[in-house]
Amino acid sequence: MERYLTRQPDERVSIDHVRQFVRGNADCFLRSCVDGHVTASAWIVSHDHLRFLLTHHAKLGRWLQLGGHADGDPDTAGVALREAREESGMQNLRVVTSGGVAFPLDIDVHLIPARGDEPAHLHHDVRYLLVAGPDQALSVSSESHDLRWFPCARADESLDEEHLRRMAWKAERWLRDGALS
Repeated sequence: MERYLTRQPDERVSIDHVRQFVRGNADCFLRSCVDGHVTASAWIVSHDHLRFLLTHHAKLGRWLQLGGHADGDPDTAGVALREAREESGMQNLRVVTSGGVAFPLDIDVHLIPARGDEPAHLHHDVRYLLVAGPDQALSVSSESHDLRWFPCARADESLDEEHLRRMAWKAERWLRDGALS
């Protein structure tokens, strides 16, 4: 997390919250952790960095990045990659790294509303930047209504949620600056 804070010092409060949550909950990577759990997601850009991929989430009815529950796996980069593959049908995806190490693009804590027998809880979402290889067909999973590529140049017009605009901005900056490989 210290490396993340070096790039994003203004996010210290959120990072400290996630740290305390993980330290205080041995089961933080499991859905059975009732108050919340660690999740992972992927901001996917096309091979030419001109488009980003979103899914229209079936349960939440919103356009979101692909991702999901860790289900006990503490390797959040691996979880983000697994979920991106499962939810998009694409297999040729690369996690953008820094110095050969998977480096989060964004970290976000958000409330998931109560649904059925599941109470409201927090997702401590660790988000990674992924680049898709060219010429891959998309396959909509049962967790989505649709998958769609959106032009990066029109992200501000396409995205109506602040956390999505933040990821689009960070991804554009990271790829432009070449700070990550």
